[in-house]
Amino acid sequence: MAPPAQPRRVTIVDVARHAQVSTTAVSKVLRGAYGASPRMREKVQQAIAELGYRPYAAARGLRGQTYTIGVMLPDIRNPFFPEILDGVTEWFENTDYQVLLGPGCNGEEAEARVTDAMIDRGMDGLLLVAPVSSRARLERLAGAVPMVVIGRHGQSTRYDTVVDDDLAGAALVVDHLVSQGHRHIAHIEHLETDPTRSEEMPNARRAEGYRRAMRAHGLADEIDIVSTSYTQEGGYLGARELLARTRRPTAMFAGADVVAMGVLDALSEAGLSVPDDIAVAGYDNTTLAALRQISLTSVDQGGRAIGGNAARLLLERITDRAKPTAQVTLSPTLMPRNSTAPPAEG
Repeated sequence: MAPPAQPRRVTIVDVARHAQVSTTAVSKVLRGAYGASPRMREKVQQAIAELGYRPYAAARGLRGQTYTIGVMLPDIRNPFFPEILDGVTEWFENTDYQVLLGPGCNGEEAEARVTDAMIDRGMDGLLLVAPVSSRARLERLAGAVPMVVIGRHGQSTRYDTVVDDDLAGAALVVDHLVSQGHRHIAHIEHLETDPTRSEEMPNARRAEGYRRAMRAHGLADEIDIVSTSYTQEGGYLGARELLARTRRPTAMFAGADVVAMGVLDALSEAGLSVPDDIAVAGYDNTTLAALRQISLTSVDQGGRAIGGNAARLLLERITDRAKPTAQVTLSPTLMPRNSTAPPAEG
């Protein structure tokens, strides 16, 4: 028996015949071009709906646009990144653009593969979240396609940036803990392996903000940093290392909420209570932090606002490649919850 025939893709010609208009008219409606009357638009849109027509992205790409936006995420398990995505998708919701995701896997090679694939597929613009690629590579990418970099500090003449003021955010945590009476405050940071980009990365900025705030409070001798990774496992290992100190800290500041989850796990395993034995604070103010059972003090860097600003800048750059680059810096706020309290001895 012969195999069943494959369904044929609906074309612009089919839409034109169904609507009883020319293919030129259908093309104008699809492109939102001048010259299509309201009645014509209504007929074409009705035909599109009845036939289930979908524009062919590759063909649209040959005409200059695919109406796709590529978003590169370094780690899909970090609960903060959906906040950014919500802001991005909300901004594009009433446009013709479709947002497509790609994992960068916190590595330069994987990041290069996914960003190259996005460009090869003719995406109209890229949003890169905390990329680890070199500045030179980012500049080359921005020369090929409109691009906005999220979460990485430093200015560029080729791409726009949206960041949180990570120095100020870290200071909010230290100020809060010091106001409660803590002096031995430890910080768990993400290990930065490339010194050439360290000043641009959010993890390095938060660690530096911690150092500056500790010095400002006269606590330079109490500075205690453990370098692991911005993962739950990194938080667990970092907390284990801090607990092995001769003098354990009274408070731990995790550089991200996902790190704080690992800290809480390690403290529970050690039979310690939060905040009675050790106070814990995070960064990102994710939905996990707000759960009543966790109630984690955290820095809110406005993930939705970050995503929305990045989407806005990207659309502006797609429209005008020659416009001056923009740098948006958002001001964080502290969300105190039940995971921080005065130290037991104080």
